[in-house]
Amino acid sequence: MYFPTTQWSLLARASLNGETEARQALEELCRRYWSPLHEFIRARGHTEAEAKDLTQEFILHLLEHSTLQKADRLRGRFRSFLLGALVRFLADDYDHRRAQKRGGGVVHVHLEEAGAVFFDREWAVVILENALRAAQSEWEASGSGAQFGVLRGFLPGSLEPPSYEAAATQLGLSLPALKSELHRLRQRFKALVRQEVANTVSAPHEIDEEMEHLQQVLMDKGSELGVNLKPQPPIS
Repeated sequence: MYFPTTQWSLLARASLNGETEARQALEELCRRYWSPLHEFIRARGHTEAEAKDLTQEFILHLLEHSTLQKADRLRGRFRSFLLGALVRFLADDYDHRRAQKRGGGVVHVHLEEAGAVFFDREWAVVILENALRAAQSEWEASGSGAQFGVLRGFLPGSLEPPSYEAAATQLGLSLPALKSELHRLRQRFKALVRQEVANTVSAPHEIDEEMEHLQQVLMDKGSELGVNLKPQPPIS
């Protein structure tokens, strides 16, 4: 069974002072996980400025202490590894600040559980965005970028999907042709989401569990924000 390159491999390649490939891996790591890490830190009671600084410091900490190269992808899901490392980093940072100030007004907010919820929500959105970006790139590469811009409205995350009739008219397609294109896009998008999830687990058998978790997190977030993140109804 084919199993794609995982985020564990991305971590192992990431480096501040390495070759071009290492720097590209580092940039990809930051792009994918900056927001989830930042939101977790914010949920623990830090200000926006503090959260930005701590997010950057955490990523540098991983690099400087070779944590990335030591990470064992067989020990669990990637997001669990990253979140565990962040919790330890923040605990050490708190102890360091407390030792410096000796009770000088520093408040330690215990919000690991709430922070984990924020982390998972941002992680889920990143997964969705990566899949959408990949789908858009594929459609644009085939010369169908404009078509994707319309069909995108039927995928999870859209506020108000257009009617089939309106979309067909806009694209100059018959209704059956539109539904055929939409079915193709939905199937490809689902495969891309699954591929993104596969990149964050330790073994293929964990993919279905993470897919279920992803769907639940997105549904909860969509309900909270008033955004439709549920799968669209079947094409009839």
